Amino acid sequence: MTDVWELVHRERRALIDDLDGLTPEQWEVPSLCGGWTVHDVAAHLIDNARTTRLGIVVAMVRARFDFDRQNDTGVAREKGATPAETLDRLRAVAGRRTTPPAPLDSRLVEEVVHGEDIRRPLGLRRDYPTETVQRALAHQLRTSVGLGGGKQRVARLRLVATDTDWRHGEGDEVHGPLVSLLLTTSGRSEALADLTGPGLGRLEVALTS
Repeated sequence: MTDVWELVHRERRALIDDLDGLTPEQWEVPSLCGGWTVHDVAAHLIDNARTTRLGIVVAMVRARFDFDRQNDTGVAREKGATPAETLDRLRAVAGRRTTPPAPLDSRLVEEVVHGEDIRRPLGLRRDYPTETVQRALAHQLRTSVGLGGGKQRVARLRLVATDTDWRHGEGDEVHGPLVSLLLTTSGRSEALADLTGPGLGRLEVALTS
């Protein structure tokens, strides 16, 4: 397998290239993350890249173990006064290899899912390396929703990728592009429109309930 950091750094560089061409108005477009703009998600990715095993513990204590508060604090800290300043900060952390105390493949989840949180509302498209998305999706499938994964959302469903030879699980089938299966497993209902199959209704209920 490719070193996970090589895949993470590739995604960071690709997103930087996409962000570099945005207008100021596009930076303020709502992302797929509720309440966050494109600019906010970019700042969150900077905060993620700077996170260390000790640093996340300190940050959670300061946030009184409120994960949303900790995230919002990180966004406020890392968001520049202008998009250009934020983009410079993102470039500065693109090669970092620090991580919270979580499996390394969770870093791929952050980069791909948040990359789509930004790209989809802007009408941007990226052809992700298959290995990157497969590893991110495998992590989400074995991780509970309470820990940021999607294991319970796709229980008793058989996921079948339509753009590569990949399938997972048993039950009513849901078909679609691999990245869209990752997004729905990760809780993004916006990707449901990309999917088909007899299990789609059950997945939709899991995402909206």
